[in-house]
Amino acid sequence: MRSVQDQIARRRRSSLGLSYRKILAANIVSNLGDGVSGVAYPWLASAITRNPMLIAAVAIAQRLPWLVFTLPAGVITDRVDRRRAMVAMDSARAVVTALVALMVFVEQGSLPAPDALAGVVGTRWVVYGAVLLATFLLGMAEVLRDNSAQTILPAVVAAENLERANGQMWSAESVANTFVGPPLGSLLLAAAFALPFFLDAASFFAAAALVATVPGTFRAARPDKAMRTDWSDELREGVRWLWANDLLRQMAIILGVMNAASMVSGATFVLFAQEVLDIGPFVFALVGMGGAVGAIIGGAVAPMLSRRLGSGTCLRIVLAGSVVVGLAMASTSWWPVACVLFAFAATLGIVWNVITVSLRQAIIPEHLLGRVNSVYRFFGLGMMPVGAAIGGLVVLAVGSFAGRDVALRATWVVYALANAVMFLVARTRLTTARIEAARLAAAR
Repeated sequence: MRSVQDQIARRRRSSLGLSYRKILAANIVSNLGDGVSGVAYPWLASAITRNPMLIAAVAIAQRLPWLVFTLPAGVITDRVDRRRAMVAMDSARAVVTALVALMVFVEQGSLPAPDALAGVVGTRWVVYGAVLLATFLLGMAEVLRDNSAQTILPAVVAAENLERANGQMWSAESVANTFVGPPLGSLLLAAAFALPFFLDAASFFAAAALVATVPGTFRAARPDKAMRTDWSDELREGVRWLWANDLLRQMAIILGVMNAASMVSGATFVLFAQEVLDIGPFVFALVGMGGAVGAIIGGAVAPMLSRRLGSGTCLRIVLAGSVVVGLAMASTSWWPVACVLFAFAATLGIVWNVITVSLRQAIIPEHLLGRVNSVYRFFGLGMMPVGAAIGGLVVLAVGSFAGRDVALRATWVVYALANAVMFLVARTRLTTARIEAARLAAAR
């Protein structure tokens, strides 16, 4: 009898629960739309202009909210019901994306551009301006939505299951985002430029509906004193907590450099794909699918690698592997090689995310989780618009004396060098002993 009861108890502890599955489904649906728009937005931008700084400006507008809104979003996350915040932000993203879809539908007869334009001319500046504004607004909503999604998870999943839950979440999101979404987006582009944007809007509406069905209240339990403090005091509390934690502070800074480096190459990757790899939208989607394969692998193996090799060792492998990816990508002109490199890079990225996100969820106090998480993401993700701007400048500067092909490859060399420096920094700072000590201290 006892063994049966023990088995039932073990199954309950190992189950991630219906609420988790609803949140997982919502994230899959919205990431499917993101995967579709991940092909549509850069192809739309490249149809309007070939100028690398104008292309990079779209990436800057998308990532700028991580720099300017992340900290206030953390305070909001700790003050409101996190489930309701997710619903509101998905609904807002659906409305904005639907408006973009309507504008593209009106202008799609003039897209794509028949020739390589140096800048934005004619009526296309209206579409370009709308794309910039929409990507900024979508980024603002994404900041609050993602912060709420990460901070709600410990209230839905038991602490011992966080790495497994995060692994499944990251894998499933990446499959939808980079395996299913991009090829679907390229097919929709071939049919009509506006179709991918309409589908993206529908995905956000569906995600909002799914999260709305999760039962319960997910407002952070806060001390009475915290309810009386103003926003600046609460924000400073989150900054102080993170800055006093040597391990998370160093992780955040290292992640900031890594993400900035990724945007140096990522901001103009659509130009790299078209001019160096010589591919169209469908093959562009196939290259992205390599990332989905890597994401599946990363989500599946991250918890196992963390246990067998140690969390710190895994993080250092990620940095070393990123150097290899950057140098190899800078050297290739063949898209199948780029596809394999994307898969490898995605595996590394998911391993990093599963380990570090699970660590934050485990060691940050629940009533501070939203704010400290936002401060961490401010350092970790706020550097992305800076990296995007640097990427555009690198292409312009190197292209002025070495040619366009070399200039586009140079962004990957910068990516590799930045990760090499971070590997040297992380060797003694991101160790398994330090990470496990932090987990044990938080569990006491």
